[in-house]
Amino acid sequence: MPAVDESRLINRLALRLMPLLGLLYLVAYIDRSNISFAKLQMLGSLGLSEVAYGLGASLFFIGYLLFEVPSNLLLHKYGAPRWIARIMLTWGIVTVLLAFTKNATMFYVLRFLLGASEAGLFPGVIYYLTLWFPARQRVRMLGYFTLGSSLGNMVGAPICGFLLDRGGLLGLQGWQCVFIVTGVPSILLTAVVLRYLPASPVKASFLSNDERSWLATTLEAERALAAQAESGKTSFISVITEPRVIGMALYYMMLSISVYGVSYWLPTLVKGFGVSNTVNGLINIVPWLLATIVLIWVPSRLRAGNRVMIGMFFTAMLGVVFFLGSVFLPNNTLRFIALSLGAPCMYLLLPCFWTLPPKFLTGARAAAGIAAINSLGHVGGFIAQNLVPWVRQVSGSARAPMLIPAACLLTFGVITLVLIRRSRDTGARGADSHGGQTAKGAA
Repeated sequence: MPAVDESRLINRLALRLMPLLGLLYLVAYIDRSNISFAKLQMLGSLGLSEVAYGLGASLFFIGYLLFEVPSNLLLHKYGAPRWIARIMLTWGIVTVLLAFTKNATMFYVLRFLLGASEAGLFPGVIYYLTLWFPARQRVRMLGYFTLGSSLGNMVGAPICGFLLDRGGLLGLQGWQCVFIVTGVPSILLTAVVLRYLPASPVKASFLSNDERSWLATTLEAERALAAQAESGKTSFISVITEPRVIGMALYYMMLSISVYGVSYWLPTLVKGFGVSNTVNGLINIVPWLLATIVLIWVPSRLRAGNRVMIGMFFTAMLGVVFFLGSVFLPNNTLRFIALSLGAPCMYLLLPCFWTLPPKFLTGARAAAGIAAINSLGHVGGFIAQNLVPWVRQVSGSARAPMLIPAACLLTFGVITLVLIRRSRDTGARGADSHGGQTAKGAA
């Protein structure tokens, strides 16, 4: 194997690839959060109820669920640059078309098509990273990529709030401007992806022959090792029916309901404070800015032993306290502070969660299992965007829907505590067994 400075090479690759990939995810999350701001005017314009609008918004996740696996298979066939460019183009077009929604049926169809269009981006990028980075470097790269989600919420909020107050341009209402302005960037990024995203190290002109050879040798050795570790059936159906995979998907669904429930309802909740749309957007920056800071700073400190699981438990419990505070504290200022502290709790749990599946999934089973957990877990987005407006309607309170993330995080924390105890019991049994064998050998 040629002598290559691994640290220097990985840093060069990260600088070359991750800014563009992170930008794609940032734009994707702006296109997901725009629906929560457009709702503030779109309900009245189309004559929809909160419940009907929530159903339409949630159909995104059905399209996403149904087309995620086929989209990822096509990405393997056609290559990451071309397929990711296709994803960007189609979801940008559908987002712009949402600006011209005339009725509920058209809204429902376009939201479903938006989910189908975006399906495959997240697992596609995960696959793409395996072509470039050794396994020991991928967690850090995935962390850089997922920062786009919190940054997307943070950047999208003030843009959407400002556009709502600028209706009248070319005869368009504010909510129509939101969809057009947030849809155009993904269309423009299509050409950028085709031009600047290299398909593989083999075709990367910025790498030397020694660097290409080192990457090829290192990654091939990892694939061979994974193939040796693999056992049992590895089909998608066999993995998706495994009890532990289903359990992890339900576990992850608690986070999904929380994240999408809060991001969907937060602009409506802040609007109830009596602020303008522009101020609403600016205020919405705060929770996602805090989430971004936490994602950058905390996960690297939760690496050893059970520290990740223990950190997850206490983070979930803090989230419960903060979201209960957002409902029951006596004034808007204190309630918003509680919301702003609850958001980072949810986002910190996301990278922590994804350290768990590889503990029982290896090789091809890991690829299939993680895809299954991600796909099924995202059903939580569908549940959240229907459950939140229903709770609002039944309770008559705009604050009551924040009881949903409190309940989900409580459930998540209880499951985490059970997993911690099982892990300790397993470790204790292993130690007893080892001790018994040692004593027998000594005798």
